[in-house]
Amino acid sequence: MAEQMRGWSLSFSGCGFMGFYYIGVTQCLSERAPQLLRDAPKMLGSSAGALHCVTFLCGLSLEHRMQLLMDLVRSTRKHNFGVLHPSFNLSDYIRNGLNKALPSNAHKLLSGKLVISLTRVSDRKNVLVSDFDSKEEIVDALVCSSFIPFYGGLIPPTFRGVRYMDGGASNNVPFIDASTTITVSPFYGEHDICPKVKSTNFLHVNISNLSFRLCSGNLYLLARALFPPELKVLGEISLRGYLDALRFLEEKALQNSTKEQGGHLAKILNCLPVRIMSFMMLPCTLPVESVISIVHRLVKWFPDMPDEWLQCAAYKMFGLE
Repeated sequence: MAEQMRGWSLSFSGCGFMGFYYIGVTQCLSERAPQLLRDAPKMLGSSAGALHCVTFLCGLSLEHRMQLLMDLVRSTRKHNFGVLHPSFNLSDYIRNGLNKALPSNAHKLLSGKLVISLTRVSDRKNVLVSDFDSKEEIVDALVCSSFIPFYGGLIPPTFRGVRYMDGGASNNVPFIDASTTITVSPFYGEHDICPKVKSTNFLHVNISNLSFRLCSGNLYLLARALFPPELKVLGEISLRGYLDALRFLEEKALQNSTKEQGGHLAKILNCLPVRIMSFMMLPCTLPVESVISIVHRLVKWFPDMPDEWLQCAAYKMFGLE
């Protein structure tokens, strides 16, 4: 298993406030396959994925990374319209938080190891940045990669004098070599580590390299990515990331083979007749999926659970007590 996973890069998609998912993923990999993270030539990311890569590569503790995300969610939820409230500036909040959290030599720790996906405003072209001359350049690149027009403001920020915006607009799951990159996303799709949907709906779309299943679960997760729920819900998302990463490692151990793109089943499910059949069944299957999803959440998410549940549950899950 160790030899099989040696030398693979990891790519984390942009996902807004769903970044809690990555906390669980990297904690599972740290516990179960530490050589995977230790020997990874590069860690790539867009938006929230890039933010997670930076805090992890700079050696911030699990508690510190979780605290940064929880503080962001609390600050956002204080306002009636969340990020859209006129008095809340997401770019300034990210910039101030990174300046406090990152060490002064962050650029030396990350250059050549970290790859950030940016979208150039002038021509909408994707730019991958991996070399940095200062901590300020890293912060600038992360702020640019996380900027969504109108959602995060009107004037795009700059990196080295050029205006950029959210890397997810042009390349949400960046990679240099697809055959040696493990892709991670909190959305239901076809990535290596992601939630798997049990549904008769086989339809999915590819948006800027992000594989996205057309199911009710993803519609819910997309809303949570833009407008964060209560902390106890995000705690469950973190746990899901841990379990999805564990499933990935178990599958790799059972397969005992190098990474392959797709397979016989994937080819069958992606063929045109099956997609057409799935599309025709969508009006019947989507309401059923929606009802099941709603009932599942009503059973599992009790409204009277305190916000501190997130931190306590995470500590127990990762054995930090």
